Amino acid sequence: MATERLVVVGGDAAGMSAASQARRLKGPAELEIVAFERGHFTSYSACGIPYWIGGQVVDRDDLIARTPEEHRARGIDLRTRTEVVELDLAGGRVRSRDLESGSESWTGYDKLVLATGARPIRPHLPGIGAHGVHGVQTLDDGQRLMDTLDRTEGRRAVVVGAGYIGVEMAEALVGRGYEVTVLHRGEQPMATLDPDMGALVHRAMNGMGIRTVSRAEVTKILTDDRGGVRAVATAAGEEYPADVVVLGIGVEPRTGLARAAGLPLGESGGLLTDLSMRVRGHENIWSGGDCVEVLDLVSGRMRHIPLGTHANKHGQVIGSGAGGGYATFPGVVGTAVSKVCDLEIARTGLREKDALAAGLRFVTATISSTTTAGYYPTAAQMTVKILAERRTGRLLGVQIIGGAGSAKRVDIAAVALTAGMTVDQLVSLDLGYAPPFSPVWDPILVAARKAVSAVRTAGG
Repeated sequence: MATERLVVVGGDAAGMSAASQARRLKGPAELEIVAFERGHFTSYSACGIPYWIGGQVVDRDDLIARTPEEHRARGIDLRTRTEVVELDLAGGRVRSRDLESGSESWTGYDKLVLATGARPIRPHLPGIGAHGVHGVQTLDDGQRLMDTLDRTEGRRAVVVGAGYIGVEMAEALVGRGYEVTVLHRGEQPMATLDPDMGALVHRAMNGMGIRTVSRAEVTKILTDDRGGVRAVATAAGEEYPADVVVLGIGVEPRTGLARAAGLPLGESGGLLTDLSMRVRGHENIWSGGDCVEVLDLVSGRMRHIPLGTHANKHGQVIGSGAGGGYATFPGVVGTAVSKVCDLEIARTGLREKDALAAGLRFVTATISSTTTAGYYPTAAQMTVKILAERRTGRLLGVQIIGGAGSAKRVDIAAVALTAGMTVDQLVSLDLGYAPPFSPVWDPILVAARKAVSAVRTAGG
């Protein structure tokens, strides 16, 4: 039997999970695996970068799950600092460029995995290329930011955008002694939440000394005579002094290669795949991670939801298929957690605007409770918001904000959403109780009970 070659483009979660799983299923005599990674690092936790920047994680390398050398020792020809710059689908080959020497070469493949990830959105603004302006998506990005922080004498930082990365980076910079201003275009920070829940995050950010400016449209990065950033200007005519700027606007799929090759892309620019993560219409090409769109099981729509949890699962599915096995990835409900100081933030399912966009009629219910029995010493405040379909009572989404012990309760809702449960059924769940862990009625159940009442009051 002739040896096949699997080429993997991208060396982080999805790409190297796929390569590793394929190697488990087939040895080098059956399957040669060549992986290309444009950066210096592989298989790392991008989600941990803000905690390294903030000092909670002391050593950068603690974020690395498996080094290039470890992958090579397992029979994977991993080529770092090498960027794939062209896909030749008809010829079954990729063109790569060594980023150190500039030399280029072609590599043929029998099977191809595209795990090119996502890139921070960089708006086309005057001064956006100035020294001291950083997007943070990869570990190489994080290292460049750390290098800037280490050599910058000033202690003023502006974060543009207030999504997960923006909020987490703002906290990290406060932890490093910076005076931090967050500029964002929305009504409240954390646009992944409804504005009423985002207001709680806003209050917490202000409480830890972060200046948060809503409805701020950035128009220009102002620079000094050496080409370094000195301030950020907005449409309102305000200027916010800055020695470093971090872009937390969000990310977009890195699919330029796929687009140029004519592969199918969705509305957000992510690659479209089937349940086995094969690129639609291409039997020998798979894709996963932050460069794909996935099925939202609640709305039934394809969405770009870049999370490491999904990427690792995609990689396992892809590796199974490329290695001769079979596995599927059915979709997601959009579960995510974060924190600002001691405030835990969680969401799953649809926000109000998501439900409206999907044409769903819904009711909402919001309650305040405590994380444990109210009399227990560690009790902290907790707010839960539920969205339910108006006619059927089907659970549509849950958002949670509160103290320690709040965020992981969202997993209850994630399971309920995946199972297609109604809020009536959610109320009936037999959840664990003891005073150190929960009130007698867990806050999730209290919110579900209120949602049941709202559904009945609303009628059809």
